[in-house]
Amino acid sequence: MDLNDLSARFSKTTEDQQKAIFSTLFIAGNKLQTLFDSHIPELSLKQFMLLSIVRQSEERLTFTRLGSLLGCSRQNIKKLADALEKKGFIAIRQSPNDTRAMCICPTEKVNDYFRKDFAVYQEELKYLFEVYSDKEIETLFLLLTRLYAGIEHLEKRTASEECSE
Repeated sequence: MDLNDLSARFSKTTEDQQKAIFSTLFIAGNKLQTLFDSHIPELSLKQFMLLSIVRQSEERLTFTRLGSLLGCSRQNIKKLADALEKKGFIAIRQSPNDTRAMCICPTEKVNDYFRKDFAVYQEELKYLFEVYSDKEIETLFLLLTRLYAGIEHLEKRTASEECSE
């Protein structure tokens, strides 16, 4: 069985297409992580994504907030942060807003990394999206943004079911 066989098998009904989309997202995520883990110098893709968010943020973000943004637990963020701190990319500090919370502060090594080594990642991204037209990229961007709305919808339903138990 190959991807064309799977596409044909799951193209008949909306329900089948939904199953295929869900499976595709899972498989694509795994494939991208495997590819980028082997190509991003010194960092895993998850570490890289965490650094990207920390670097772009105008405020210090807590482990909990970062977990929410990246779609993982506070404990996973702590594990990633500990590894990044050992590598010298970040410092873990107490939150100025909540003494019980910890924040991630980028070091100068982060800026150096993005200035020097980010080019490798940028080239990989360019190559990944080379097969799309500008219009297709715009459409994919809009649809993925809508996917977040669906995820939030499911999260609310799951939370309300847990409360009613």
